[in-house]
Amino acid sequence: MAERTVKVASASGLHARPASIFAKAAGEQPAQVTIEKAGGNPVQASSILMLMTLGAGNGDEVTLRAEGEGAEESVAALAALLEKDLDAEA
Repeated sequence: MAERTVKVASASGLHARPASIFAKAAGEQPAQVTIEKAGGNPVQASSILMLMTLGAGNGDEVTLRAEGEGAEESVAALAALLEKDLDAEA
């Protein structure tokens, strides 16, 4: 299992545009990835609706987890995305 905890860099957190970009990228990964805030339940990273229910704001720590083939690469790619300000992406 691959796991990484990162801080959400987007100014608006994982809401609206950043959630859409992140969910699309998660859906393109070879492994199924979950994301969770501390004390919360893990949700499917590729579901924009589930991402919005996390309530992850700017600076919040979230944990990404994946199992199976491509797990390490999937977690690394999505962690890198969360560490960028997706609000500023064109």
